[in-house]
Amino acid sequence: MRFLATIFSRQGLTILFLSGLLAACTVVVDDGPGPRPRPPRPEPEFCTREYEPVCARRGGDRQTFANACLAERSGYRIVRDGPCREGGGGGGGEEPTFCTREYAPVCARRHGELRTFPNACEARAADYRVVDNGPC
Repeated sequence: MRFLATIFSRQGLTILFLSGLLAACTVVVDDGPGPRPRPPRPEPEFCTREYEPVCARRGGDRQTFANACLAERSGYRIVRDGPCREGGGGGGGEEPTFCTREYAPVCARRHGELRTFPNACEARAADYRVVDNGPC
């Protein structure tokens, strides 16, 4: 009888041990709510000195940069290849800018000259930088 009690107690302990081991080995995999975002692209540490001018914009400011890398490193978004146009008139093979006829006057500046435009789009189309809402 003693022999049976020993077997059952060892068997009970073995079952208890294996249950604990199985519980410790359980793995839960959570894929999350959706696809994982892409890691950010590393920004270049330096830009080449090649001259391929681009016209870029940040807010209401447009500026010509020697190349796209320099524009992006300065926080500007590239608008078109080639330098920004100097005057408000079309020319230089540049696409025309179409603005709404909304009347929301702004005061804009170019080369120290202040001028009132009917809206910000027309000021930017003439290569002026908006400095204030309302007339000058």
